[in-house]
Amino acid sequence: MQLSATAQNSKGKKSTSGNPVFPGWYADPEGVIFGNKYWIYPTFSAPYKQQVFMDAFSSPDLVNWTKHSRIVDTTAIKWAWRAMWAPAIVEKGGKYYLFFGANDIQNDQSPGGIGVAVADNPAGPFKDYLGKPLVDKFINGAQPIDQFVFKDKDGQYYLIYGGWRHCNIARLKDDFTGFLPFPDGTTFREITPKGYVEGPFMFIRNGKYYFMWSEGGWTGPDYSVAYAMSDSPFGPFERIDKILKQDPKVATGAGHHSVIQVPGKDQWYIVYHRRPLTETDGNHRETCIDVMSFDANGLIKPVQITVEGVKPQRLRK
Repeated sequence: MQLSATAQNSKGKKSTSGNPVFPGWYADPEGVIFGNKYWIYPTFSAPYKQQVFMDAFSSPDLVNWTKHSRIVDTTAIKWAWRAMWAPAIVEKGGKYYLFFGANDIQNDQSPGGIGVAVADNPAGPFKDYLGKPLVDKFINGAQPIDQFVFKDKDGQYYLIYGGWRHCNIARLKDDFTGFLPFPDGTTFREITPKGYVEGPFMFIRNGKYYFMWSEGGWTGPDYSVAYAMSDSPFGPFERIDKILKQDPKVATGAGHHSVIQVPGKDQWYIVYHRRPLTETDGNHRETCIDVMSFDANGLIKPVQITVEGVKPQRLRK
């Protein structure tokens, strides 16, 4: 496995995170902030039948990470038996809700889909919240995987998800037990932009909605991230550009990301996975962090993937 390249300061402490930011094969990372710590929730990158648990990682500064093992597994989620993927997590009312995909269903007759687990602590242990999947069918052609939970300016939470080149958005109930229909009576609205494959993510900056997604095949070198902008979480989303991709000098297959904003600052990081140049196994993916920035027009600048990673950035208490 490729090792992190970190600079040491005069006191022997790491002056950058290095990439990957922690050891092990991990993918599809969700980066979030809870309190004064950064957290990353990734997929355990292994053959599907071995993906029966999830780990989490926390850090006070983006540089030093602590592993929290098996925050959830299939013993707690009775309907899940393999392919636990792409966690998304939110805190609400003192509880932590972990959304995940399981079983990689290929049709509406297969058991599985998108589930929800709940815990009193971001490190778990998480238990099944619903006792069944939240989404267990193909709707608008979207495979029920790669879920992201987006909180809008008005406090409304949305589930944005989808594989197989289709992406849906749906309004979550306040207690996350189901969905609220839109005014037109529909529950799932398709917002698929051109080029979309999977891995959706959304955030707001200066009043604009940025919608991001992954393109290409996840096992290949050309896996990448593109984005669009709109005045609404429902679009329309016209593809603008690709902003994260392989660098033949650094790594390949850079994709399936999330974004962290330092609270109160126009300071942004992209958390993503990539494949070391030494690896050809599709599951040999590692989690990395690099700086993400914008130009004067609010467009996302192409991300330079690095071996060094990022400098320490502590959060205010």
